[in-house]
Amino acid sequence: MPLAEPLSERDDALRLLAAQGERARAGAGRLVLLRGATGTGRTALLGAAAEQAAGQGMRVLRARVTPEDGGADWGVARQLFGADADLLQEPPAAAGTSPAEHRRTQGALLWRLLETYARRGPLFVAVDDVHAADAASRRWLTEAARLVDGLPVLLVVTERSQYDIDPAGHGLAHGLSPALVHTHTLAPLSTGAAADLVRAAFPDAEPGRVADCVRAGAGNPLLLRALLHDLSSWTASSSESLPAALPDTCAALYPGAYPDVVSWWLAGAGGATARVARCLAVLESGEADRAAPARTPELAGDGAGPRRDWCPGYCPDERRATQARTVARMAQADPDRVTGWLTAMTRLGLLRRDTDGLHRYAHPLLRDAVLSGWTSGRRREAHRAAAEELMREGAPAGSVAWHLYHGAAVAEPWAVDVLLDAAAEEVRADRPRCAAAFLRRALDEPMEPVRRATVLIQLGSLECAAHPSGGLPRLAQAVRLPGDSRDRLRATVALATALARSGDVTEARRMLREEEQRLAGRPAAVRTLRAVTVLLSDATPHAVRAGQEPPPPGPDGDGPDLLDAAHRMLAVRHGATAGRISAREAMERIRVLSEGPADPVAVPFLYGMAALVAHWADELDEAERLVRRALDPLASFLLHPMHHILTDMRVDVAAARADWDAVLAEPHARTARIRSSGPGPTSAHTQAVIALVETGRREEAARLVDGFDLPTAPDSWRTHRFLYARAVLRAASGQPDQALEDFLECGRRQASREAHLSVLSPWRVGAAECLLALGRPHEALALAEEETRLAEVWGTARVRGRALRTLGEATGGRRGLRLTAGAVGLLRAAPGGAELIAALIAHGRLLLAFRERSQAREALHEAVEHAERLGAVRLRRVAEDLLHEGGARRPGAPRTGPRALTDSERRIAGLAAEGRTNAEIAAALHLARRTVETHLTAAYRKLGITRRTELPAALPPASYGPAARAG
Repeated sequence: MPLAEPLSERDDALRLLAAQGERARAGAGRLVLLRGATGTGRTALLGAAAEQAAGQGMRVLRARVTPEDGGADWGVARQLFGADADLLQEPPAAAGTSPAEHRRTQGALLWRLLETYARRGPLFVAVDDVHAADAASRRWLTEAARLVDGLPVLLVVTERSQYDIDPAGHGLAHGLSPALVHTHTLAPLSTGAAADLVRAAFPDAEPGRVADCVRAGAGNPLLLRALLHDLSSWTASSSESLPAALPDTCAALYPGAYPDVVSWWLAGAGGATARVARCLAVLESGEADRAAPARTPELAGDGAGPRRDWCPGYCPDERRATQARTVARMAQADPDRVTGWLTAMTRLGLLRRDTDGLHRYAHPLLRDAVLSGWTSGRRREAHRAAAEELMREGAPAGSVAWHLYHGAAVAEPWAVDVLLDAAAEEVRADRPRCAAAFLRRALDEPMEPVRRATVLIQLGSLECAAHPSGGLPRLAQAVRLPGDSRDRLRATVALATALARSGDVTEARRMLREEEQRLAGRPAAVRTLRAVTVLLSDATPHAVRAGQEPPPPGPDGDGPDLLDAAHRMLAVRHGATAGRISAREAMERIRVLSEGPADPVAVPFLYGMAALVAHWADELDEAERLVRRALDPLASFLLHPMHHILTDMRVDVAAARADWDAVLAEPHARTARIRSSGPGPTSAHTQAVIALVETGRREEAARLVDGFDLPTAPDSWRTHRFLYARAVLRAASGQPDQALEDFLECGRRQASREAHLSVLSPWRVGAAECLLALGRPHEALALAEEETRLAEVWGTARVRGRALRTLGEATGGRRGLRLTAGAVGLLRAAPGGAELIAALIAHGRLLLAFRERSQAREALHEAVEHAERLGAVRLRRVAEDLLHEGGARRPGAPRTGPRALTDSERRIAGLAAEGRTNAEIAAALHLARRTVETHLTAAYRKLGITRRTELPAALPPASYGPAARAG
């Protein structure tokens, strides 16, 4: 099996053998025992020593023992002496001679034969792999070592010396005096010597690739040469000198000498050692797959997560003991022997001690080669055993779950518990595909129908997150499972929510009506279903009420409350979008409606709609509180289709605060920037486009917009809003004519739903700006006046200020100047700040038109300062261009570093650097807490930091010392 290989780092052994050969030629023979682990080059060294001896005039006798030779006596002698060893076949000299006496006689004959050879000239007797020799040959070699001192004979014997799980028998030198034998142990290759071998095979290899090969070679000459032999086939079929990176699996190697060497090593080590080696590989592979989830096709696409602590312990020694104990139980081996094996293999280089103190294979390729000898069934059973042992040792749920995922079914309740806990961790870590994989694996375990329905709802919800209709089969299966009416109601509502989100509102309402008929004898459940139907509907309140009359009161007297609250909540939403009620009136109504008792199944929908209205009314803190309350009843679920709707709302709130970093950091928005998910856009997609435009990344926004085919997308509020976002992108890209078409189409679609007031998608404002850019001021003025009329009804500072700004731009003249000044005053009280920047720019532009340059520069400088703080790159550039047109120099102040901080940012950052909390800073400076957070966010961006603890190092001492506090 061993491949021919050049010697490396064996000069000391050759010098030793040369000296012993000289001594033997002088008549003082000796036994030299060369010991080493599998693959350390014993055979190659023995061959080189034989050539060296022949060059010194010694006659060489060679024997190489194989495991097959161990069953026949005198196998070594027959190889050494050839036909002269036929004397061993002679029958016993006298009848009645015992077998032991006969063997002694044969040994004496062999000794005389050796003496005869020695009288003819010095001998070099080489026996390779003596550990596999038959007992008679070993006894004769041991006896020869005692007698050879007076002959010109050098006996050189190689022997495998390796720590295996099953203790090996005594070696050849056992029982010999140290004076009779010289033992030399072959050490693993050093890193430098291994690197020299790689560079000799591939002279142009990069240092990183060389280091990778050295790790995979594990200090074992035979293993490294096998790897280089396989890699040479790569160079034979391509122009590259070495692959860009070593594969992690042996399947990518050809012709496969590397895994063959590993198999040969394990076969020689014995079955117990092979089991331990493979169990360690299984235990480690669970962690490796967790650190690089793309290795599992089902999990491809999620980011690599942190390394799991799959072997808990308080100190490295305890952790190593836990690892050895776990592997021993998996392999049903002696824990003490496993501990010794781990230590020995680490010394040899096949394993390495990682930073956490645990033993791991030197390279993933080596680990895969060790596992290649097992079938998939054996691996699954080993993963199951690993899960059970890690569970016993108290390992984290994620570590156990990864072995369960790869393992056979356990059929124990704890397995489902672990998989669900691990899935919840993956959701919190924003790795939904990993979570879905754990949930799919949980479905392979036996469980009660109620629990299976819960798992199906969770899995279906996760699959709906990737594609709006992707999880519908799972949710439909949950509905069909047996269970009480409450369980079925929960599953039905989840399925209806997913259908509505995918754009099929009609099917969702039909299914809810069918379930309502099935539950006709349960008035409370019927009221809940009707309330959810109302709150899910995109229709007007009149259309909903036409087919859904409130049922009579139940026994408790509060029958109509929930359904009536749903109707009233939808009426508030419709009244707001139709421009018939004010924000203050809308908030008064929803506060009353959201405080009453409600079925937990309907609470997410009721509070979700209340949060939507609060968001429109610029009650952003209230909106966040309502979103949290809406999520509370869903805590028993890993996810629910309603989660996605509420998550989109959270993104909308961040956008209302002009917190673009938070918008783009939201998992749904971040995924949206990589690829479109599903047939239609969501609110997260819309806000991601706008955030990218405002932060000056139009190319990235364009790629996101191009990922959707809007003509084929579902006709929903989300699609309308995304159409508005595309218009914003086109307007910012200098395409006012195309942007105008999108703005007007957005308006037409919303008007078809009686939505005249556009709080989130102010299409009239955008269309008016495009009309002004196209030289059509009269049309722009008409739109601006209509927007102002509706804004006065709604009454929030943001909507009124935005409308006044647009009206001022469309009006122009002194009246326009007064209108934009009024817009600036209103918007100073509005949250966010982006609308205030736009109003300051509009006011500054009109001031420049009237040659009031000083006031214009003051307004525009303020706009630049606000834009810097918010990271509003687009608006900052517009303001800077206007400043330049007004005669001001291009801003020369730095945009990053401590000097880029405004006075307010410097003061607040200085207090935070001293350890003050945001609440303490707000109280000390008489500011709103949100204002403090906004200034700190801007300071972090300019200072290039991400944590509060980095502030003292990023700020100069004067920024937060006593003098700064005094200032």
